[in-house]
Amino acid sequence: MESKLMKDTRVVQTDQVLINDLNNYHSLFGGVLMKKMDACATLAARRHSRIKECVTASTDSVHFITPIRQSDSVCIEAFVTYTGKSSMEIFCKVIAEELETGERRIAATAFLTFVAIGPDKKPAQVPKVIPETDEEIYLYETSSERVEIKELKRQQNKDLISSLSIEKPWD
Repeated sequence: MESKLMKDTRVVQTDQVLINDLNNYHSLFGGVLMKKMDACATLAARRHSRIKECVTASTDSVHFITPIRQSDSVCIEAFVTYTGKSSMEIFCKVIAEELETGERRIAATAFLTFVAIGPDKKPAQVPKVIPETDEEIYLYETSSERVEIKELKRQQNKDLISSLSIEKPWD
């Protein structure tokens, strides 16, 4: 399977902030932004794997840095930064732009993990990814740390699940 350049996985989506998407602080709901990031990351995963079904395995981290206001546009860049056998780490960079002044700022960042699913409904192999720019190289070189943390968190979650009850709390 031939490796692919990171830039070839990049998806950019820009949207306006609508009043229905605002919370009581007059900024974009975090959940609305997360939905937009997940949708953009899905396209990056599919573009990289060229597989119809790519599912979100985890949202590894989301950092809300600055509020996104109704006067802003919101631009999400998503691209594959690391691959395993069937998994892909997708980085999302959210840039808010004040439309009247043109001032741009990083508003949020996120890492999500997707798994490519083949026609047999089993994980499918994905190509490796090749970084080129300084930003891409940094994200690629730091991916091993994130993979280690993700593995630790996955084991912690397994331990948590094994100690949870599924009894109805109202009985």
